[in-house]
Amino acid sequence: MAAPPPPNYGAQRPPMMNNPNMNPHQVRPGQGLPGGPNVHPGFPGGPGGAPPLPAGQPGVGQPYGQHIPPNRAGTPQGYPPQQPGMQPQPGGPQPTGFNYGNYPQPNRPAPNYRPPTGPGHADGMPPAPSPSMGQMPPMGNVAPIQRPGMPPPLRPLTGHAAGVPGSPMTESPTARLPPNFIPPISGTPPPPGPGVAPPGTRAGRRAYPTADPYSNPSAMSPMGGPSLDPFSAQLPSPEYGRPGTPATGVPPSPLPAQAPQFFNPGQAGGQQASVPTFGAQPAGPPAPTFGSQPQGQWASGQGMGSSSTFSSQSDLAQVTGSFGNLSIGGQSRGGPTSVNLLQGPPNVQEFDGPAPTPWISPESSVSQAPTSNSDPKYKRCTINAIPQTIQLMNKCKIPFGLLVTPYRHLLDGEDPVPVINPPQIVRCRRCRTYINPWVQFVEQGSRWKCNLCFLTNEVPSFFDWDPETRGHVDRLQRPELTHAVVEFIAPQEYMVRPPQPVVMLFVIDVSYAAVQSGMLATAARTILDTLDSVPNTDNRTKVGFITVDSALHFYNLSPNLAEPQMLVVSDLDDTFLPMPYDLLVSLTESRSVIEMLLQRIGDMFKNTQNVGNVLGRALQAAHKMISPIGGKIIVLQSTLPNQNEGALKAREDPKLLGTPKEVSLLQPQTGFYKNLAVSCSPTQVSIDVFLFSAQYADIATLSGCAKFTGGSVYYYPAFNAARSEDAMKFAHEFSHFLSRPIGLEAVMRVRASKGIRMTAFHGNFFLRSTDLLSLPNVNPDNSYAVEMTLQENLTTSLACFQTALLHTSSNGERRIRVITLAVPVTNNLADVFASTDQFAVASLLSKKAVERALTSKIEDAREALMYKLDDIMGAYKSSFTTSGQAVQLLMPDNLKLLPLLTLGLLKNTAFRSTSTVPSDLRSYIMAMLYVLPPEMSMVQIHPRFWALHALDQQAGLPGADGRIVKPPSLNLSSEKLERHGLYLLENGFEIFIWVGRAVAPELVQMLFDRPAYDAITAGKTTLPTLQNDFNVRVNNLIGKIREVRIQMMTTYPQLYVVKEDGEPSLRMWFLSQLIEDRIDASYSYPQFLGVLRERLGKVGTA
Repeated sequence: MAAPPPPNYGAQRPPMMNNPNMNPHQVRPGQGLPGGPNVHPGFPGGPGGAPPLPAGQPGVGQPYGQHIPPNRAGTPQGYPPQQPGMQPQPGGPQPTGFNYGNYPQPNRPAPNYRPPTGPGHADGMPPAPSPSMGQMPPMGNVAPIQRPGMPPPLRPLTGHAAGVPGSPMTESPTARLPPNFIPPISGTPPPPGPGVAPPGTRAGRRAYPTADPYSNPSAMSPMGGPSLDPFSAQLPSPEYGRPGTPATGVPPSPLPAQAPQFFNPGQAGGQQASVPTFGAQPAGPPAPTFGSQPQGQWASGQGMGSSSTFSSQSDLAQVTGSFGNLSIGGQSRGGPTSVNLLQGPPNVQEFDGPAPTPWISPESSVSQAPTSNSDPKYKRCTINAIPQTIQLMNKCKIPFGLLVTPYRHLLDGEDPVPVINPPQIVRCRRCRTYINPWVQFVEQGSRWKCNLCFLTNEVPSFFDWDPETRGHVDRLQRPELTHAVVEFIAPQEYMVRPPQPVVMLFVIDVSYAAVQSGMLATAARTILDTLDSVPNTDNRTKVGFITVDSALHFYNLSPNLAEPQMLVVSDLDDTFLPMPYDLLVSLTESRSVIEMLLQRIGDMFKNTQNVGNVLGRALQAAHKMISPIGGKIIVLQSTLPNQNEGALKAREDPKLLGTPKEVSLLQPQTGFYKNLAVSCSPTQVSIDVFLFSAQYADIATLSGCAKFTGGSVYYYPAFNAARSEDAMKFAHEFSHFLSRPIGLEAVMRVRASKGIRMTAFHGNFFLRSTDLLSLPNVNPDNSYAVEMTLQENLTTSLACFQTALLHTSSNGERRIRVITLAVPVTNNLADVFASTDQFAVASLLSKKAVERALTSKIEDAREALMYKLDDIMGAYKSSFTTSGQAVQLLMPDNLKLLPLLTLGLLKNTAFRSTSTVPSDLRSYIMAMLYVLPPEMSMVQIHPRFWALHALDQQAGLPGADGRIVKPPSLNLSSEKLERHGLYLLENGFEIFIWVGRAVAPELVQMLFDRPAYDAITAGKTTLPTLQNDFNVRVNNLIGKIREVRIQMMTTYPQLYVVKEDGEPSLRMWFLSQLIEDRIDASYSYPQFLGVLRERLGKVGTA
């Protein structure tokens, strides 16, 4: 009677199948494999192999060790179903098995598929299926061949390994192996019977991979160069799939390589998921899709467009072609599709598209979860396919860095960060990396291999066993293995003291200017209204108040008092506190006394004539008051400090504006405030500054308080609370500032794969060591930039970056927020250019330009921006353009907006060459650019511009997802301005409505409630709320902008109405936002491109 076939039949053949004189069906249990020239080493009967199995052992072909369960494609992990018609070439290299288990297969069978036995199935060998069978075709006579350094190939399971009913590895649908399972090395004993744990594992634990998932074929070459696949006539393409899959090469392709086509595992029938295109792309052959990566265009004469279906009739050439362009250790198939920038205006619609993501699918992680890689809103890299060698990194000229926003405020509809409270925080013993979705389980799952330093570590028992339910758990469902962004609740060993409570100490200017502008009354009223929203879940929040003019006023807020008690300190020769306690009190216990103070404080100083201010002494006293605990010092200042330590002079000189000497106005006037901030950082004290000066505020000096303590700067020029728009803006921003969740007493460290080194950091922090950032306050608005370089060639196919933020949350818990980003590695220059994130590059360059301007000159910062753009475009031209394209200005499709972004930076208020920008405003914009997250940086560099008079049917109304639909963006050019039009422009900090001279009176009436154009009041205003469709839609757009900006950056943009023939200064302010036009002495966008072409004229072509 014929023996039934194994459950994973068709996935492999014993090595003796290479011997044309052998009939594989004649092999029976107990019979050794005869030797021969084609028998693989390491198999019984082969050269150097093990002796034949004795009779009575499980059938020939069973792997040494555990039986291997079928993967999701119904085949053993690591070996492919072969296509019909593939025959080994006598005397030539043998085809290599390709891991189809990592990508969707055509017409995938059920995971536990067993071919039926019956007539025509001699010895369990089914005939070739007909097209109607809907099953995977059987393999041809091709033997899986062992690669150097990899475990030997598997042979078909027979005997007890194939026939054990209920085997957890073959039949249980819940016993799912991790996607990067690797067969155990030969020499291990056969698997035990049902219910018995394999040797070296605990009972009930599944088998896990044993091979290095990050092996790089090019790094295996003994000569140090790319290693040829010994079984293929071409160089291997990279495994940009699961990192747990050893690089086994790709099968030889009988056809020319096609455009890359990557597949997302788990889709029926191998149908490629549709991925939204990032910007408009010409149609063409299939585009590569790596997770959610936007579709791009590639050279070799063809563009990329829609995706295609991988059918069961396709031959292996399609798979080879799917890895054609992205190669590690492979050859370039041509560069990315070039775009001639001179052909037309830029496509600004791409600013509204999704952020580029790394060229690797999240399903490549150990858990295959879609959240396995970091969301670009938390962390993004400037290059999404990292150069493998130092030479390649230097050749591409693209800045290599990370942009991290670790504590960002969640927008509507976003999932919260998972919070984990494990019995033990699992970390690498050597590099202290936290376990994450990109690690590798080895030794049957008993150990995990670090994805940064590759040290193996023990897997704790609670990963597979829940002590509360006393049952087994699936470790691949743990949040730390399914989410790239997680938050651990830190145990006692991560604390040097009890978690710090929320502490807010207000230092409020009560001089004449503060009272007359209404700042004091508005601030007191806002604090009073926000007390219920201040973080105080554990009832430990403490608050205190110091008011300052030419003296210091402290307040005894003891809960035992019937009303607050003022203590005045006028002797300022030395800093001291008038009483040791009750100046900083519990918000819960002293709530009534605090409310009474806030209600009276405006009247207490309403008749003051004092114009003096001793802010320096006030900050020293505030630091002394809260340094034993730590916390936030919140400064509200209307007067330039003019007495005692820290006194400043009004040094604004209009003659210096726009000259090389202007940089003296952008640098601190004194080192007092910087030194104070540096002394605050070790005591976990941060300083936030709100400036309201109607004249000169010296932001360049006072912003140093925030820069080195992780704080923020807010600027309200010419503030007047009598103007409702000013009061509303400050009240919204200050209220959100007080009520948002914050992190306290924090440190942040960024780790990277071996060979990558951090060289510089940008943001508001104090650098405690070479890679440790001290953050007394983790500001949700602040982003941090990290510049990196390669200190040695990378030897892996995947690079990982992990950011760990140890902090105290607003509710008093010590937590660790871990953000992990995985990026593939390539040695193909075309991949490097095609994967570059132009928005991340522009954001990083803006932070570097701010630092250059403050340490040198603004002109040097502008030149540095131009030189870096020249370098990138020159590197691309020299590598991917021909002599016939010399008259064109070419850039990769994914970088075609980089020149426009560079021009936007050059014309930005921070760097524009003009004598009309006050030094305070320039310093403020520089301070903001230095900490803005990439999403906000893009809005500030390239504002959004919409035509209100031409709104489509749905614009301004909620869409299917409930979000307000935005109209299509316009190019920032005055060519778009029509005499009869209404336009809205938003740059993150302000909103402008441009009203054309010939606008229809009906639109004016519906929007402004005015009869005609002449009746419109220009300037800072508030739109009326009217009961008509047009007014509702415009107010919806403005409301949505303000809602998002207040959450992203604690900014409430004010609205300005600009009339075509209105006030010249307001009109020029609006027109300066149209960066494609000529402004002052700067170039228009077409002129800028002409200058770039001339500068690149001397660069040679490929």
